[in-house]
Amino acid sequence: MRLVAESFAWPFRGSGRSAWALGLLTVLLVPLLFIPLLGYAIEATRAAEAGAQGPPAWRLSVRLLTDGLWTSLAVLLIALPFALVLNPLASTLRALGEPNAHIIAFFALALPWGLVSLLLMPHTTAGFAASGRPRDLFNFAAALSGVRRDFMTWNVAAAAIVTGWAIGLACAGVLCVGVVPGVFYAILVSAHAAAALPREDPRPSAR
Repeated sequence: MRLVAESFAWPFRGSGRSAWALGLLTVLLVPLLFIPLLGYAIEATRAAEAGAQGPPAWRLSVRLLTDGLWTSLAVLLIALPFALVLNPLASTLRALGEPNAHIIAFFALALPWGLVSLLLMPHTTAGFAASGRPRDLFNFAAALSGVRRDFMTWNVAAAAIVTGWAIGLACAGVLCVGVVPGVFYAILVSAHAAAALPREDPRPSAR
């Protein structure tokens, strides 16, 4: 459980506290700044892999934006099958007389989408952060192989990620703005946890 404790504390360590101001602004404006936010998540994973004692400073760069673009495509690719099933499932529930068909369908699909994301994204994110190769973000077969190869490490990392997001989303109950720092905290916890996963090619990017 050492990894979990370190992941929970990592967002507040080192000089990374200065990253919070821009991080909170980016989460607040996430519909506009979705790509930079995901790019920073990759940069945070890369920093954790390199042994940084806290989150990295924000640096707007081509790399940040391209990392965010590739990561957003990977996230959308994983979500796409569930998005395609949403309306048919809601229509079926509505035909059965369920008045809240879309809400129920959404939450029914949220669990399997979350499980698939946990199986695939931590390893692919860690691999991409280490290598800089976009294809590593889409190497889902290697991600599943990594889970099988070292299930215990993945299980602990997944526990840290799930708990981090649970804590982050629970902040919504504090104040309406409470979810903003909670989401950024969860992103940093997830980055640190993913960085602990073993990678087939740990060499740093040559970019």
